This record gives sequence, C-alpha cells and structure tokens, in this order.
Amino acid sequence: MTQVDWHEIPSLRRPLMLVAFEGLFDAGDSATSALRWLADRYDADLLASIDPEEFFDFQETRPEVAVGPGGKREIWWPANEILMAHTDSAHDLLLLAGVEPRLQWRSFAESILEVVVDTSTEMVITVGSNVGMVPHSRSAPVQGSATDPKLAARLGLSKPTYEGPTGIVGVMHDTLDRADVPVISIRASVPHYVSGPTNPKGQQALLRRLKGILGLETWPERLDSTVGEWEDRVDAAIATDDEVLEYVKRLELDADMRARDEAISGDDLAAEIEKFLRGQQD
Repeated sequence: MTQVDWHEIPSLRRPLMLVAFEGLFDAGDSATSALRWLADRYDADLLASIDPEEFFDFQETRPEVAVGPGGKREIWWPANEILMAHTDSAHDLLLLAGVEPRLQWRSFAESILEVVVDTSTEMVITVGSNVGMVPHSRSAPVQGSATDPKLAARLGLSKPTYEGPTGIVGVMHDTLDRADVPVISIRASVPHYVSGPTNPKGQQALLRRLKGILGLETWPERLDSTVGEWEDRVDAAIATDDEVLEYVKRLELDADMRARDEAISGDDLAAEIEKFLRGQQD
C-alpha cells in the first residue's frame, strides 16, 4: 500500500526535486534552511506528504502537542512534506526539507520514487551539509557528485567514492539510480569549531550553487547582511583566544590555497544540465 498522501496533482513543467533531511547531514541547518528559503521565496504549495506511521518510532521521535485555534489541542507528527513551486524557468520545483525516517528506509525511498515517477520529475538533487576543517571567514566550500558517469563528466562533478555506513540519502540514491533517475548530490562544509544550530554562510553557499545548477533565481545575496552579522559574532567569540585565532589562520591559508575558479560557470552548468536532460528525453 502506498504511503504517499497526495494533496494535489497539478500540471508541472519538467520538475526537478530538491531533498534535504534534518540531522547528521544537515550541519548548521544549512541544507534544510536553504530549501525552506526557496519554498518561501517561490510561495510553494503542498503537493504530497509521506505518512509517518510506518517510518518512525514515536517513542524516539515523539509527536508534539500544540494548542490550536479556539484552544483545541492538536498533535503534530514528524513531517515529510513535498512542496511544489512554479517558476519562470523551464523547470518547476519539488521541495522536501524533511526528517530522516528511523524505520523501513527502502520503503521510504520507494515512496520518494513514487512521487518522482508520478510527477515526471527529471532529476533529483540531494542537498546536505557537514562539519569540516574550514574557516568561518571564507565562503563555505560546496562539493558535488553525480551517480550517472556521463552527467558527472559533463558537469565536472565527481562520482561517489564514499564507502561505509550510510543514511536515508544513500538508500534513496540507490533506489533512484536503479530506476534510471538522474541524481546530483551537493554538500556544503561548515566550521567544526562554531557551535549553534544555524549557519547562514553554509545556507548561502548552497543557494549560490543551486542557482547555477537549476538555472533560476535563488537570491543568495539577500543573506549578505545575515552572513556578515554571523561572522562578526564568531569573530567576537574567538577574539581573546590566541590558540583558536592561530588555528583559524591556518585554516584560512589552507582554504586560500585550495580556492580556484569553478571549472564551469553557473550559466554553463545550468546549460549543461539542460542538455543532459534533453538528451534523456530523446
């Protein structure tokens, strides 16, 4: 039995799906906040939701009780909702900023595949963030990979090389790959020495990369003031710690040595993806 609850099945133009999950691979909330940013800017509507009953241990991931209108108590369950956003580009967007399921990952991945197939989604882009040895004073580096070797070569991306324990994103990649659905993965690295739940610099870096991949506006520059304020707070927090300051200087030197222009510009990246997708239709 399907676990997808469809709220609306509209006409969508060659949709692309973006997916991010809270938790281990969402350091600084950078990935989920980037997708929620897009959902807000594009005034996204609810397309479908995945029933949480089969995928969560509610003693571990507990629902929450809230007081709704008129004083009525309501229960909020762990939500994995797929939103849809109409754009001015060749592609509409599907957005899932969700919660990693705890149970039945293969069935959950099949539910994602059902949404992909039923909406004729042309590509899935998984978005994540991880802690790394990077300085807070430089742009967050973003790495990308693609499961399809032709797509990876066309876009100058790496092919996945990681071996070891995986999460729902790895299972989802495998399910989509077996169904011949093109998948791209992008991940921002954020400083491991900065505590706190939110890292706007990682969010901005992901939005900037998504702008190049999607070929549509993501408005990363609107986060400039937020990023500047965040960086100032970190500067102030470490200003009196000589050991940390020296460590950050070493990270900055390493980052500057690694920095180089992207092999493919943002416009060229979007054009290459469009050529690939057109070729898939032929």
